[in-house]
Amino acid sequence: MTSIGGVEMVDWKLAVTTASRLARPGPEITREEAREVVAELRGHAVAAEEHVRAFTGMTTAAGHDTPVLVVDRPGWIEANVAGFRSLLKPLMTKMRARRGNGPGGMIAGAVGGKVTGVELGVLLSFLSSRVLGQYETFAPATRELPGAPDGGGRLLLVAPNIVHVERELGVDPHDFRLWVCLHEETHRTQFTAVPWLRDHLEAEIQAFLAETDVDAGTLLERLSDAVQAFTGGRRGESAEPSATGTATDTATAPETEPGARSGAHAPEQDTDGRSLVDLVQTPAQREILARVTAVMSLLEGHADYVMDGVGPQIVPSVVEIREKFQRRRAAGANRLDQILRRLLGLDAKLRQYRDGERFVRAVVEEVGMDGFNRVWTSPNTLPTAAEITHPAEWIARVHRGPEA
Repeated sequence: MTSIGGVEMVDWKLAVTTASRLARPGPEITREEAREVVAELRGHAVAAEEHVRAFTGMTTAAGHDTPVLVVDRPGWIEANVAGFRSLLKPLMTKMRARRGNGPGGMIAGAVGGKVTGVELGVLLSFLSSRVLGQYETFAPATRELPGAPDGGGRLLLVAPNIVHVERELGVDPHDFRLWVCLHEETHRTQFTAVPWLRDHLEAEIQAFLAETDVDAGTLLERLSDAVQAFTGGRRGESAEPSATGTATDTATAPETEPGARSGAHAPEQDTDGRSLVDLVQTPAQREILARVTAVMSLLEGHADYVMDGVGPQIVPSVVEIREKFQRRRAAGANRLDQILRRLLGLDAKLRQYRDGERFVRAVVEEVGMDGFNRVWTSPNTLPTAAEITHPAEWIARVHRGPEA
C-alpha cells in the first residue's frame, strides 16, 4: 500500500481483498457448463460485432481494436480497482500533497487509506453481482487482464451474473447471452470506431476531479453529512433505523445526474432523487457532470436502440427477454436495494437508458442512421443535456445550423 512519495490515500490491495471476500458466490454450475458458457459468450461477442457494425455503419478505426474478456466476479473487481487507481491517480497525488509527508500525515494517511480501501471494497462487492457486462474505457493492461496496446480499453462479460439473470428470468440462455453481447458490443464499437471519445471523456473526468476539494477532512465531512441527509438525520442526531434485507441483483452500473446543490448541510428535501455524488459537487463540477451525463445517456441509449434493432433479426425470443428484463431493471426488491440504488445513482442510470434511447430513436427517424452518426464527428456534435430530452434541438444545431 506504500508508494514513492508516501502512503497511498486508498489501500487498493485491501479494496480488492475486501470486495472479493464479501462478493456473493456465483450460481451453482459444473466445470463443464462453465466452459460452455465462456465459449458461447466469446462466440456471441464475435457474432455481435458484425451485426452491430452492419446495423450502425460504424467500423473500428485502424489500430484501435480492443479485447473481449469473459470474467468472474473477482476478475471484474480486480479490473475495476485497477481502473479506479489509474483514473484517480492525479486526485490522489493532490490529496497526498495537501496532507503532507510529516509523521502525523503519514499515520493519518495509512489509517485513512485502509478505511477508504474497505469502503471501496464494500461498494465493489455490492456491484460485482450486478453487472452483466462493461466496456472498461480506462483500463491499464495486466498479465491477467490484457487490454489494448495503448491502454484504450477492453470489454468484460461477467459470466456468473449472466447465468444468474437468465435463470432468474426463465429465458432461453443462448438467446439471452447473445442479447447481452449485442448491447455490450455496441459500447465496444462506440469507442473503437470513435477514437477521440475516450480522450474526451477522460479530459472531462480529470477536469471534474481537478475541481474536487482536495482537503480530505472537508471531503469526508461532506460525505458524512450527505449520508446523514439520506438516512433522515444530521451529525449529532440519531436517525431512524431503516429496514434491511438482501439486495437483489440488477444489471446496471452506477452513473449520476447533475442538479443537486452543493454544501455540507444540504436541506433534507434537496436530496430527493439524487445520489451521494451529487451532494458533494461544486458548481463547476455540476456543469462538467451535466456534459458527461449527456454523453453517457447517448452511449447507453444508443446501445439499447441497437440491441432492439438487431435483436429481432437474430434473437428468436427477444420480445420475451426485453419485457422481462425491463421489469427487472426497473424494480427494487426491498428497502435496502432502493436506498443503495439511490445513493449510488442507479436510478439516474435507468433514466439514462430511457432518455438516451428516445433521443437516438427520434434522431434516426428524422435524419436516418447516417444523419445520426454525425453525433460521432467531434465533441462539438455530442448532444447537450438539454438536447438529450429535446432531440429536435440537436437536429437543428447539427443539421440545420450555419455550419451544417
